[in-house]
Amino acid sequence: MTTAYGLPRVLAGAPAGGLAEHVRQHGTPAQMPRRGAVLIDAVDAAGLRGRGGAAFPTAVKLRAVAAGRGRKALVVNGAEGEPMSAKDRVLLECNPNLVLDGAVLAAETVGAQDIVIAVNRSARAARTAATRCVSERSDTAGVVVCTVPDAYISGEETALLHYLNGGPARPTLTPPRPFERGLAKHPTLVCNVETLAHLALIARHGEDWFRELGTREHPGSMLVTLAGAVQRPGVFEIALGTPIGHLIAGSPGSVRAVLVGGNYGCWLPVPDAAGIGLDEASLRACGAGVGAGVIVALPAGACPVAETARVVRWMAAESAGQCGPCVHGLDAIAGALEAIAAGTAPPDAVDRLRRWTRQVQGRGACRHPDGVARFVRSALVVFEHELENHRRHGPCTSCGRSPVLATPHTRERSAA
Repeated sequence: MTTAYGLPRVLAGAPAGGLAEHVRQHGTPAQMPRRGAVLIDAVDAAGLRGRGGAAFPTAVKLRAVAAGRGRKALVVNGAEGEPMSAKDRVLLECNPNLVLDGAVLAAETVGAQDIVIAVNRSARAARTAATRCVSERSDTAGVVVCTVPDAYISGEETALLHYLNGGPARPTLTPPRPFERGLAKHPTLVCNVETLAHLALIARHGEDWFRELGTREHPGSMLVTLAGAVQRPGVFEIALGTPIGHLIAGSPGSVRAVLVGGNYGCWLPVPDAAGIGLDEASLRACGAGVGAGVIVALPAGACPVAETARVVRWMAAESAGQCGPCVHGLDAIAGALEAIAAGTAPPDAVDRLRRWTRQVQGRGACRHPDGVARFVRSALVVFEHELENHRRHGPCTSCGRSPVLATPHTRERSAA
């Protein structure tokens, strides 16, 4: 896969050079020409959106926390619960100093005294790199690196804050929102690690430079994780708006469909997906979104029904267990998909799934049931014929093949 002119950005720089090389290339936060209120205006003009999945305008978050009173905090969200995404841990391993630059600048901008970097327990190399960089720098005295459980929901900002405050990694009902009461009940800015890396580059180079890549509505670059039937799987930095067909070009063999956004994402048919740009406006038109930047090309030889049923069962098990529509609704949806895959479902099974996915929508403390419902509804459209064939005739010859979509069999959880 070729890259656009001006890339990479957040992945630029050789980690072997250490802090001295980083400072030579990027400078220090104290040397940045845009800081404080000027930086918020630059981030706003740049159009930076969060890279954690929600694509929320970063400047809105900055202003909300900056307007708060009393002691404040910043949480750097590196809790990458999406099993098919590796971008955050790769960024922390390759360029942790750029993330720390963004964290220091953001904390200074909103008046935060406490900075916590949250990383999955399994991301040992990322945690080691972040810890080493914190110890080497003189401007990170208030920075603490913490580990969080390897659960899908751990990266949801209220679940993350609840865990850091001593509770289980479970979402909490809002309001109050994190910018009102978060870490230790203080106004808290929660930002994805990649978002902060982009913020640091905007502070250095400005909004016009940032907008040289991407689209008008969704400017800049983004880290994506490519998997499945692609020529080069891994983490890459791309310009937003890059056609999906360009990302999966050179795939070995034919591709049946493309999953965009990971387990909260949508299936898109091929060749329709090829001409769609990876940006919010383009994907919104077909009911999808960028999400955490996961792109999986499903090979023609894989069974989409078996893949979807397996993922939904795992996602149902990843529920925090505190909301009925999530606990019981997702379990019922997973069971219906498994029955279809096995050929034991009643004739109205697909109609039931459509109804159940509508019923769980918007009824949880977080967006977990919404994301699973979106994933299932897209499968009902794209794999309509395969679903009916399985319901009538049972498993196909491809059902027993090695899985394409990643779903860890075990996940560390915390009861504390």
